[in-house]
Amino acid sequence: QVQVVESGGDLVQAGGSLRLSCTASGLTFDHYAMGWFRQAPGQEREGVSCISASGVSAYYTDSVKGRFTISRDNAKNTLYLQMNSLRPEDTAMYYCAASSRRWWFRLLEGLLEGAYNYWGQGTQVTVSS
Repeated sequence: QVQVVESGGDLVQAGGSLRLSCTASGLTFDHYAMGWFRQAPGQEREGVSCISASGVSAYYTDSVKGRFTISRDNAKNTLYLQMNSLRPEDTAMYYCAASSRRWWFRLLEGLLEGAYNYWGQGTQVTVSS
């Protein structure tokens, strides 16, 4: 049984930093590309970032480029999202997801919900102004 569990969400002031973590079990972690998504109240869930199964390649949505960094430790079955220079508009529930694909020819596919097979329950990030 596959389990995906996020942690690290918190309340932080604008300009601050947070690191989210996601552990996955029940799958061969280094065979799965991984992604982070977020959903703010009243809005659709959006793709934030994705990383290839090997960890070599990553892709970000424009609004977080230069501020967020995705990484993974395949030995620990753990995915990370380092978030710096946080803004109030980053406030959302953040979700981790695993895809049976190792990477995508078209990078934008990695930011689409339909590309993923397994999802966590989410961790709340709130950025105060």
